Amino acid sequence: MKKIGIISVEDSPAASNREQSNSSRRILVVDDDNDVRQLSVDVLIDSGYEVEAAKDGAAGWEALQTHDFDLVITDNKMPRMTGIEMLEKLRAARMALPVIMATSQLPTHEFASKPWLSPDATLQRPFTNDDLLKTVKRVLRVDDSYSAHINLLFARYL
Repeated sequence: MKKIGIISVEDSPAASNREQSNSSRRILVVDDDNDVRQLSVDVLIDSGYEVEAAKDGAAGWEALQTHDFDLVITDNKMPRMTGIEMLEKLRAARMALPVIMATSQLPTHEFASKPWLSPDATLQRPFTNDDLLKTVKRVLRVDDSYSAHINLLFARYL
């Protein structure tokens, strides 16, 4: 495996046998827990996704400014910028990007008071590799209609 910056790309023969549809999908994983972040990255790369990782919400927001992604998977409670704060910036910038919030404490009060901040899916920690992959596939499968959905939310709430 060779690493380009913090984007991991695998050049092994097994990589060419992966689902072709995954190889063009870019995912940003944002988590301050090194072990959880690396495990999620490894699982996603092994499934053929192109993955970049960020150690907190501020680094995640910076990555969103400089690269294109098809999906963000984020924790909430992180230093410098929480997942909710990053999601709020993403929505305020009208970036039509699906988000999965993977955290042990979902901020349901925030979602209730600000529905435009609700992620497309949640993963309650601890979650299995299978849970992660199923959720990613489900969210990316509905990605084609996502732009219309998020634009409707922008018009309604922002």
